Amino acid sequence: MVSFEMNDRKKIGLGLTGFGIFFSFLGIIFFFDKGLLAMGNILFISGVSLTIGLKPAMQFFMKPQNFKGTISFGVGFFFVVIGWPIIGMILETYGFVVLFSGFWPTLAVFLQRIPFLGWVFQQPYVRSLLDRYRGRRVPV
Repeated sequence: MVSFEMNDRKKIGLGLTGFGIFFSFLGIIFFFDKGLLAMGNILFISGVSLTIGLKPAMQFFMKPQNFKGTISFGVGFFFVVIGWPIIGMILETYGFVVLFSGFWPTLAVFLQRIPFLGWVFQQPYVRSLLDRYRGRRVPV
């Protein structure tokens, strides 16, 4: 059963996930610094695992429809660690999009409710683009 209460483990997990995204962003800003990118990846994966739990995280990453995303993200992480950050980030981005493609419709609805971004996302062209991909997984 999924628990929606915010306990200390989930708070720490959300913090680690946020720091992981922040370090990855810094790694990209500082011309693909492999140390920052590796630190961001480690913090992101550990934060997701702590937030949703170790068993659900393993089940999510090992679903048959998520294999391409998981393998792509893992190989991209390996390339970042061995010193090829640009190739690694391309593979990680592809893996991230494939893994979390089921969450894009939820993200689109959330973005439409943010004050300034909501106005941008409710423009006819952007809305038709979002409606076209709502409820579909990214083709792999």
